[in-house]
Amino acid sequence: MGSVSDEVKQSKTYWRWSKQDFFPEESFQNWGTYRYALLHTCSWFKDRLVSRSDDANEIGELRKQSENDMKRCLTWWDLTWFGFGSVIGAGIFVLTGQEAHHHAGPAIVLSYVASGVSAMLSVFCYTEFTIEIPVAGGSFAYLRVELGDFAAFITAGNILLESIIGSAAVARAWTSYFTTLLNRHSNSLRIQTNLASGYNLLDPIAVAVLAIAATIAILSTRKTSYFNWIASVINTVVILIVIIAGLAHAKTPNLTPFLPYGVKGVFQAAAIVYFAYGGFDHIATMAEETKNPSRDIPIGLLASMSIITFVYCLMALSLSMMQKYTDIDPNAAYSVAFESVGMKWAKYLVALGALKGMTTVLLVGALGQGCYTTHIAQAHMIPPWFALVHPKTGTPINATLLITICSACIAFFSSLDVLASLLSVSTLFIFMMMAVALLVRRY
Repeated sequence: MGSVSDEVKQSKTYWRWSKQDFFPEESFQNWGTYRYALLHTCSWFKDRLVSRSDDANEIGELRKQSENDMKRCLTWWDLTWFGFGSVIGAGIFVLTGQEAHHHAGPAIVLSYVASGVSAMLSVFCYTEFTIEIPVAGGSFAYLRVELGDFAAFITAGNILLESIIGSAAVARAWTSYFTTLLNRHSNSLRIQTNLASGYNLLDPIAVAVLAIAATIAILSTRKTSYFNWIASVINTVVILIVIIAGLAHAKTPNLTPFLPYGVKGVFQAAAIVYFAYGGFDHIATMAEETKNPSRDIPIGLLASMSIITFVYCLMALSLSMMQKYTDIDPNAAYSVAFESVGMKWAKYLVALGALKGMTTVLLVGALGQGCYTTHIAQAHMIPPWFALVHPKTGTPINATLLITICSACIAFFSSLDVLASLLSVSTLFIFMMMAVALLVRRY
């Protein structure tokens, strides 16, 4: 009975609004300490520029800030499917046609190989850090140890920006593909307003989708894994059908010339399709929810990225062989290609595949973003109230709500092109900093 009452009491104290949870530093305790802190701001800022954390602090001390541990319930099998779900979204359906038509031609297959190898190098950086620092903070924690608090602070801002903007962009795209399944115009379910261009189409469906994904992530990591597995299996079946149907209507002459834009075009396309590999870093944040993170996360990352690269190459090959690169529609490549071979119904299959892919991206994103935000809050770079882990669900509810609410507000107003222009810079910055951090750790 005592343990039950303690649990009830603990769960009640999770929802609290004390000053200590938002302003825990000594500087904020009273006006005297605040004035003292202001006078010493320059010297303290100088110290923070060069101060660094260490492995023991990230693994042990910071975790206590959450008061409760996350539930360790994931295996390498779960992480492989999480990797599959977090990466394969609408990008493969959108980017392949654009780059095959404009830059690479049939050699778009080589572009996916090149970008896959590049993405795998980033994966190696993450796996090496994950083995040695298995914490929920992912790249933020690794950079804090190797490059210091200031670099980690800048990266934390980029991580939060990427999380919020990325989720909002995927949610907006989800609405567009959903309307395609209904055989309606992409903006038909959005609300037209008199606001400035780019912000004048309100999207309540995007908000609802974000809320549902966050709710599943909040309730249970294990349940999120089940939902992700089901959605990923459906997505895999759709992708296999697209590949088989495409290869069944393949024409070898469509591969000639193979390099119409030269080697330069291959790498130009590779730079763009690289973003179809984004999202794998969320797997590194699940260390505290994984039974054996030092073994399972590297297996999950490497297995999922290897499979994804192979799948992307097959999809690019099927499109290139089904239709001449000059005839590929850059806006709806697969749908138009299937229509050209008499498979008009396939556009709904493509929309379903993209929709399922984006659903898993949102699910895994909600889980990974919560973990990122939790560790950032543990380091007091945002209020530690967001670091709290709920004793019953074993999930960071406050952190997940923070990202979801911000994403929902942006997704409700902002168009997809506005969001996409903000996303790419922060993603590349984080990957670059990870590579630098690994060099510092080794040498």
